[in-house]
Amino acid sequence: MEKPVKTTCPYCGVGCGVIATIDEVGTVSVKGDPDHPSNYGRLCSKGAALAETIDLDGRLLHPQIDGWRAGWNEALDLVAKKFSQAIVEHGPDSVAFYVSGQLLTEDYYVANKLMKGFIGSANIDTNSRLCMSSSVAGHRRAFGSDTVPGTYEDLELADLVILTGSNLAWCHPVLYQRLAAAKARRPGMKVVVIDPRRTMTADLADLHLALRPDTDVALFVGLFTHLVANNAVDQNYVAAHTTGFAETFAAASNVSFADVLEQTGLPAMQLREFYRLFTTTEKVVTCYSQGVNQSSSGTDKVNTILNCHLATGRIGRPGMGPFSLTGQPNAMGGREVGGLANMLAAHMAIESATDRDRVQRFWQSPTIADKPGLKAVDLFQAVAEGRIKALWIMATNPVVSMPDADAVEAALKACPFVVVSDILKDTDTTRHADVLLPSLGWGEKDGTVTNSERRISRQRNFLDAPGEARADWWQLAEVGRRLGFKDAFDYGSPTRIFREHAALSAFENAGQRDFDIGACSELEGQAYDTLPPFQWPQPAGSEPAEHRFFADGGFYHADGKARFIAIEPVACDRTDTAYPFTLNTGRIRDQWHTMTRTGKSARLSTHIAEPFAELHPRDAMEIGVGNAGLVEIESPRGKVIVRALITERQARGSIFVPMHWNDQFSAQARIDVLVPPIVDSISGQPASKNVAVAARRFKAAHYGFAVSQAKPKGLDASYWALAKAEGSWRVELAFDRPVEDWSAWCRRTFVVSGGVEPLGYVDRQTGDLRLAFFDGPHLRAALFLAREPVAVARNWAIAQVMAEHTNLRKRFALVAGRPGADKPDPGATVCACFGVGVNQIVAAVRGGSHSVETVGKQLNAGTNCGSCRAEIKGIIDGCLAAAAE
Repeated sequence: MEKPVKTTCPYCGVGCGVIATIDEVGTVSVKGDPDHPSNYGRLCSKGAALAETIDLDGRLLHPQIDGWRAGWNEALDLVAKKFSQAIVEHGPDSVAFYVSGQLLTEDYYVANKLMKGFIGSANIDTNSRLCMSSSVAGHRRAFGSDTVPGTYEDLELADLVILTGSNLAWCHPVLYQRLAAAKARRPGMKVVVIDPRRTMTADLADLHLALRPDTDVALFVGLFTHLVANNAVDQNYVAAHTTGFAETFAAASNVSFADVLEQTGLPAMQLREFYRLFTTTEKVVTCYSQGVNQSSSGTDKVNTILNCHLATGRIGRPGMGPFSLTGQPNAMGGREVGGLANMLAAHMAIESATDRDRVQRFWQSPTIADKPGLKAVDLFQAVAEGRIKALWIMATNPVVSMPDADAVEAALKACPFVVVSDILKDTDTTRHADVLLPSLGWGEKDGTVTNSERRISRQRNFLDAPGEARADWWQLAEVGRRLGFKDAFDYGSPTRIFREHAALSAFENAGQRDFDIGACSELEGQAYDTLPPFQWPQPAGSEPAEHRFFADGGFYHADGKARFIAIEPVACDRTDTAYPFTLNTGRIRDQWHTMTRTGKSARLSTHIAEPFAELHPRDAMEIGVGNAGLVEIESPRGKVIVRALITERQARGSIFVPMHWNDQFSAQARIDVLVPPIVDSISGQPASKNVAVAARRFKAAHYGFAVSQAKPKGLDASYWALAKAEGSWRVELAFDRPVEDWSAWCRRTFVVSGGVEPLGYVDRQTGDLRLAFFDGPHLRAALFLAREPVAVARNWAIAQVMAEHTNLRKRFALVAGRPGADKPDPGATVCACFGVGVNQIVAAVRGGSHSVETVGKQLNAGTNCGSCRAEIKGIIDGCLAAAAE
C-alpha cells in the first residue's frame, strides 16, 4: 500500500484537509485529515466522494486544434502566434485571460505575471468575480486592503453568529458542523439566519429573518442607527482607528425603523429582537456569502455590515468580527496574486503608480498594466463586440456560469481565437474552442491554495498525469517563453513559483501591506513538499501563528484608519406584470459549480438528481403546477424547464433554482441564461439573486423515468435530466407529443441491440407504458411513462440494473415499477454518504428513534459528513407532528 498523501479538498473555500490513499490494486480512498485546522477530520458529502470523481471517463488527454489531436509544440506555437498577432495588430488590450478559483496559486501567479507584466494588459479576470468580488471591494473601501480579519475559531467562540446570505449547511457544510457542535456545547449561543428562503441552515437558527430580496442594506443601516441610539458605539475605538463616522450616521439617520420594516417586509418583533441581540452581545460574528455579494448593491451590503462592526469595535478579537465566506477552493489565493482585473499581485493596487513600479521592478518586466482591465461581464461583452481577438479560458465553464449565458456562448462562437484549458473534453464551453489544452485535475495537481481564513495549504499530487495532461502553470510558462520572455518564465517546478510569489509579498513591504509570506521565500523542494497548513501573514523570520487583524487598528489606508462608508438603501424590486416572480440562484448540497466533477459520482446524484424550482404552494397553485410537475421559467433573455418542488420554505413571489445543471445533464436548465448582465457598479459582481421572471406550467403529453446500463445518446425529449447512478444512468423525461414507436426510441436512446426484446405493456386508457429490455438475466434499460409525473420507486428501479433477473416474477415486478413486500423501497435519498432514504428514516422514527442522534445510531444517516442532519431533523419533526394530530 502506498503512503497516505495529505492534500486539500478542491471544492469550497473552507479548505478542508484530505488524506488520500491508493491500495495495492490502485483504488483510491479519501478521508478527512484530523490534523488539518480547518476541518479536523470532517468532510462534507462532496469531499467524501472525491475518489468517485477522478476516473478518466470524458477526460481531455491530448491537445486539440479544431477538434483534431495535436502535439503540445504545435498547439502552444499556435496559441503564442495568435496572441502575438492580436497584440501587434490591435494592442495588448485585444487579448484576455478568463481564469478560475479552481486554479492553484502557482497557476494563478504565472497567469497574472504573463498578462499584467509582460503582455501589458490587465484583461485577466476570474470566475471568482461571480462570487466574492463585492467582498473584496467592501474590504478595500473600509480597510484599505482585502483583509479577512478573523478565523474559523471565531464562529465557535462567538455568543451570537449571524449568517446573512449564506446557506452554510449546504454550501460550507464543515463550517456548519463546527458551528452546530459549538451551539450544542453552549446552548446559550444564538444564531440568526438572514435569508429570504428558509434553507436547511435556518433550522439551526434561533431567529430567521426572511427579508425581501436585496434589502440587506436597509436592515444593516437600521442596525447602525439602533447601535448609536442605544449607546453601543465604542467611542474610543471609533475615535482612534476610524474616520467618516459622522457622515455615515447622518446618512443612516434618514432611514427610520418604519422605513426598514417597509423595505425588508420583516415583522417588527423580529427586527427588534435582531437589533437587541446585536446591541447587547459583545462577541458577535457576522458571516456573509453569495446572498450578500451577488447583488447590484453587493459592495454596499458588505460595507453596511463592516460599519456595524467598526462602530462597536467588534473586530479582530476572539469571537467577533465580520467574516466573508469564500465560495471556491482558491478564490483567496487568486486574490493574493492579483487574480482580479482591478488588482495587482500581493494585494497591491493597480491604480497606484508606486505599486506598479514596485511589481515591475520585482518582475523585471518590460511593461506593467497601468489601468484596470475588463471585469468578467464587461470582458465577454468586449468579446461579443469584437474588441477581444484572442481569449484563453482556464478551468471554468462560463457558458453555464456567466449571466446572460446564451450571449456568452454567442460571443465565443464569434471570437476569432479561443483557447480552453480543462480536464474534460466535452463541456458547454470547450465545444467552442479553437485550441483545447489538457490540464491536470485534483490528485494530479501540485501546488497551494488559500482558504477563507487566510490559511495556505498544499494540494499534493498522488496520481500520475494522465495522457499528455500538463499543469496550467506549465502551459502558461511555455506560451510566455514563446512570446519571447524565456528567462522570466523559466520555471521547472511549482516550488520556484511559490518562492517567487512569497518573495514578491515581502518585497519592499515592511508592514505596508497585509499579505506577507516572506518566511516562505527561501523554501527548497523538500520544505515545500512538506509545508504544513499555515495562516498568513508570516513575514520573514517569524514562526507560523494564528493571526487576527484590526483589534488595535492598524488599517491599510495611508492614515492607518478604517473608513466608515455612508450608504442609503435603494429599492430594488425588478418584477413587473410580465415578470412577476423574483428568481434566486444558488448551490445545492451535493453538487458543485457546473457538475464537471460531481456529475461523475453516482452517490452525489442520489439526493437531488435533476434541476428544480422551489415554489411556494400558493404560487404553484396560481400557475397550475402540481408537486413534481414541470415548470417553465422565462426572463427576457431565455427560458428553462425544471421540476417543481413545492415548499413553504420558499417565500411567496420568489423562486429558487440551482445553478449547476448544464447541457450535458439536462435539456434546458442552464439557469444563467435567464440572468441579465446587471452588476454592482463598484465590484462588477453580477446580481444573480434578484432576477425578474415569469413562471408557468409546462404541459407534457407524457412524463417518463428511465434507467439504462449504457449512457443514453441523443436524448430527444422536451425535457430530460440525466444523472449517473450505480452501474447505470437514470433519466427523467417529458414529451410534449407522443412518440410513434417507443420500443425503437428506447433502442436508439439506450443503445439496446436489436436482438433484445422488450417486456412490457401499454394501457391506452390511462396512457401508462412500461418497457424493460432484458438480455438474459441482465436489465439493459427500462422506460416508465405516464400522463402525470411517474410514480416509480426510483432507487429500487435503479438497483435492478445491477441485479440478476432469473425469473418472470422479478421481471414483472420491475415492469410494475415497485418492489415486492420483501424489498421495501428506501425512498428518496436523504443521506448520500450511506444511501439512506426518507422511507427508512420515517420507519426509524415510527419505531421510536425521535432524534437525529438515535436515527444515526440505527441507520448511520447523518454520522459522516453531517450535511443531511437538518433534513433528518425536519423529517423527524414532521413525523412527530403528524402522529400528534
